[in-house]
Amino acid sequence: MTIKVLIEMYENKKRQYGKNAYKYVSNLLMEAKEKYKISFLSGSVAQKAREEGREPDHEQSWRAFKGKNLEKLIEYIITDEVNCLGLKIINGNVLGKTEGKNLSEELSKVKRNLLVDYGEYGCHLPDVDLIIYEPKSYEVIAVLSSKVTLRERIAQTGYWKLKLANDDVTKHIKVYFITLDEDGTLTINESVRKGRAIVEMDTDGCYVLTETDIEESGKVKMFDKFIADLKKLIQF
Repeated sequence: MTIKVLIEMYENKKRQYGKNAYKYVSNLLMEAKEKYKISFLSGSVAQKAREEGREPDHEQSWRAFKGKNLEKLIEYIITDEVNCLGLKIINGNVLGKTEGKNLSEELSKVKRNLLVDYGEYGCHLPDVDLIIYEPKSYEVIAVLSSKVTLRERIAQTGYWKLKLANDDVTKHIKVYFITLDEDGTLTINESVRKGRAIVEMDTDGCYVLTETDIEESGKVKMFDKFIADLKKLIQF
């Protein structure tokens, strides 16, 4: 199972649901899980576990695969539209796991424009999944974190928003969260959950890929509104 398979499955959803295909990413991942289980249980990791007298744990392996590849799938979904706005998008790992001397001049400048200054403890990159920037000025426009549920990393996303906002060099950078909201934190409720409170108060917004109705606000919206909001941001 690879990201290529997930992309092919998403393209099938697009042929079936058109512009609403994003609503069915959770469904897509449920289908992919069955394929992943078959592949995992017939692979070398499962075989080694059996030889050691352990039951192969495909659930743990699947959770890691799902989280890692959700961000790649989101990157695939929005890249063409981001490029059409004259912007570029890169995975955070490109900056975070590569030594500065190995980066291109363009990416080296992008990295410098995203660093958080910790004074005597040095400068460090925020933990984000995707970075959108303007390729002529190297200015970072927005950073995105993507998780299956809010509880997985929404507090951390709020933390990075506060750190970026506290420096004149990075205070303009928008910090967004993209989620499948599989635990229903953003659905209509009588009382606001902590995750939603963090989104509303400590981030620049959250975009949701789901079939379920959510209570939208100025900061909580369905995923199909992301590109339109990004367009407004760069025209401001």
